[in-house]
Amino acid sequence: MKKIAIQGVPGSFHDIAAHQFFPNEELELICCDTFEEIFEHMKQDSNVIGMLAIENTIAGSLLHNYELLRDSGATIIGEHKLRIKHSCVCLPEDDWDTLTEINSHPVALAQCQQFLKRHPNLKVVEADDTAKSAEVIKKGNMRGHAAICSQYAAELYGMKVLEEGIETNKHNFTRFLIVADPWIADDLRERSKMNKANIVFSLPHNEGSLSQVLSIFSFYKINLTKIQSLPIIGREWEYLFYVDVIFNDYLRFRQSIDAVSPLTKELKVLGEYEEGKSSI
Repeated sequence: MKKIAIQGVPGSFHDIAAHQFFPNEELELICCDTFEEIFEHMKQDSNVIGMLAIENTIAGSLLHNYELLRDSGATIIGEHKLRIKHSCVCLPEDDWDTLTEINSHPVALAQCQQFLKRHPNLKVVEADDTAKSAEVIKKGNMRGHAAICSQYAAELYGMKVLEEGIETNKHNFTRFLIVADPWIADDLRERSKMNKANIVFSLPHNEGSLSQVLSIFSFYKINLTKIQSLPIIGREWEYLFYVDVIFNDYLRFRQSIDAVSPLTKELKVLGEYEEGKSSI
């Protein structure tokens, strides 16, 4: 049985992503209120695997999670891209004419703005988690309250689904990273399938320093799929660059790392793994 630390409760999108990434496996979920707690559990038990959202196609990157990952010393062993589908759910006894309030995570509420505009009579209240909103309503028998969550969460907590697919943009995906202690990383990934990596580095404050690094990656035919810069606290106008790359030849990827290392500062490979496929 694998121990998976997630942000959220059973029925959350982290829960769904974890079960899709480890299909047909028995999982012990460690539910956390914050992403910091995920890494705390991993420090306490090196066998715990972390699942954390890193990017959404609508809301953008979760910048704080980049910093948590870099500071943790954990290794990325995989990624999963989950199609986010929201549903409006309520107690079985309620219906549209009895609802007065709707609860969910602020990101989920923002992703369902068109739906909320069609129901101006509903008071919108922010909560800590999508699935937890459904759980709280069910456990408290809160008549008149609805939640925005996954259909899976509705089934899990015995809620009635009033409307499915209420997200405004149907091309709504979240990318999750699966992270583990470096000592167990190789047991959880297939080296023969690795074609993607995440790296982080800083650069000297010299003209053209970033373009030199990018040119080297281009020479080695390394495809950069994302560059995210974050300021280095306490060092004015200096930045950390988080870079996602895809490669066809692992040896050439390692050669490119050796080539760019002298041009960078604090370069670190955060993980090497197989590129994730998008779920439908």
